[in-house]
Amino acid sequence: MSNLQQPVGEVGGKDFYLDLLFYHLHLRCYVVIDLKVEEFKPEFAGKMNFYLAAVDDLVRHPDDNASIGLILCKEKNRIVVEFALNTSKHPVGVAEYKFTNRLPKKYQAELPTPKELREQLRKAAKPT
Repeated sequence: MSNLQQPVGEVGGKDFYLDLLFYHLHLRCYVVIDLKVEEFKPEFAGKMNFYLAAVDDLVRHPDDNASIGLILCKEKNRIVVEFALNTSKHPVGVAEYKFTNRLPKKYQAELPTPKELREQLRKAAKPT
């Protein structure tokens, strides 16, 4: 379990943790994000619905709107996703992510290179 995970709270005597939890100010609702390193599977929808129900019951304020979910996967099959989410009570989206080693040109000047970053980390780790 990563330290970056957000606790939902105790449900049925067990602690559950989300990958990411945000609050959308304009929509006035929580956004639950579940990160997957594999292709979308139908059981991911059930897990997301569980998390959304828990957040709505344990975290959401009565004035907030219902929470929404986003499942980020390595790959997805649109038909499998449609069947898996067909009966969901909560709004849930599924999206693919892509890794790239190339940083867009407009950001290259703004961020340190990997070499510069390593050097900065070495300097920071040395005792003064």
